[in-house]
Amino acid sequence: MKTLSITLFLTLISLISFAQENKANQQHLTFKGIAIDGRLNDFVAKLKTNGFTFLGTEEGITMLQGDFASYKNCLVAVSTLKQKDLVSKISVIFQEKKNWASLSNNYFSLKELLIEKYGEPSAVVEEFQTRMQPNDDQMKMLYVNTDQCKYYTFFETEKGDIELSITKTGSDGCVILRYFDKINGETIRKEAIKDL
Repeated sequence: MKTLSITLFLTLISLISFAQENKANQQHLTFKGIAIDGRLNDFVAKLKTNGFTFLGTEEGITMLQGDFASYKNCLVAVSTLKQKDLVSKISVIFQEKKNWASLSNNYFSLKELLIEKYGEPSAVVEEFQTRMQPNDDQMKMLYVNTDQCKYYTFFETEKGDIELSITKTGSDGCVILRYFDKINGETIRKEAIKDL
């Protein structure tokens, strides 16, 4: 009888724990199936169990490295505010590319997957902001490196926002995918307003 009581008690605790985690996933934007919520160390521990390698933490941003969406050796930045240990933003930095063909292929492949998951984007800008449109790979990369390449796709969801973009990295370019949790972003915003 005592064993049965203990077993029932442990089962109840497990169900409550699962229900709370499931509720968090329903309210928050997720990254690799993990709710973008909670303390930085807790979130990082969950990513490490998903195969990411811890690289370091500085000023509320923890860097990890691992595979994401079939892309190898991506950097993942998990962000909080120093004054509030609450995860609110995840950035995935894909490997740098030296040519436009590879860079744009990464961007458009990820965009297609995001549309499949989240539906049509709320905003898309895909242009070179120059008078003369580039007609070769080298010219396009020059515009990437002079901030004249504006390629981004933005998705708004009930749980938060997702932004895919091309950016410069020294003499190369890379694709960055950012996840912004709505609930925690608002919490951090309220904290900032209190400071004003």
